[in-house]
Amino acid sequence: MNKSIIFSGFGGQGILFAGKLIAYCGMIEEREVSWIPSYGPEMRGGTANCSVNISDAPISSPLFVNPDYLIIMNLPSYRRFIDKVKSDGKAFIDSSMIEENCEREDIQSYYVPATALAEKHGIAGMANIILCGKLLKETGIIDIESVESALKKIIPASKETLVGLNLKALDIGM
Repeated sequence: MNKSIIFSGFGGQGILFAGKLIAYCGMIEEREVSWIPSYGPEMRGGTANCSVNISDAPISSPLFVNPDYLIIMNLPSYRRFIDKVKSDGKAFIDSSMIEENCEREDIQSYYVPATALAEKHGIAGMANIILCGKLLKETGIIDIESVESALKKIIPASKETLVGLNLKALDIGM
């Protein structure tokens, strides 16, 4: 298996955190991974994205143009990346933030009102993890059991209550 994912949205939506979470899960499963963040100088409010590779074999280059999967949380990112998804790929779209429908018939598009769901369940700001839950459910790219271990590695001990909230968000997405 060698799968590539682009996570994209506004800075402050947890785009880089979501990508890092999936990359850590891959490491826990002893797979080869790469995680490359990209963001504008303004960060919060500006566009942010990251690229993640997860593979059972060594990754020859962490760079790619056409991802297998795409998590999109804002309209500018949708317009920038939707046409780059590989044929037979999958796009996970926060339909609370993006009202356009994908016209591509060669990919599967999943519309998840992630921002609205996060607010409804009292976990505003965790739409990114809701979309990760949908990614895991629809692709099986990593085992759900790896997520709690990964969360404990990337969330500081001083904020350990966020582990449970992230697991709740993941469950909502699944």
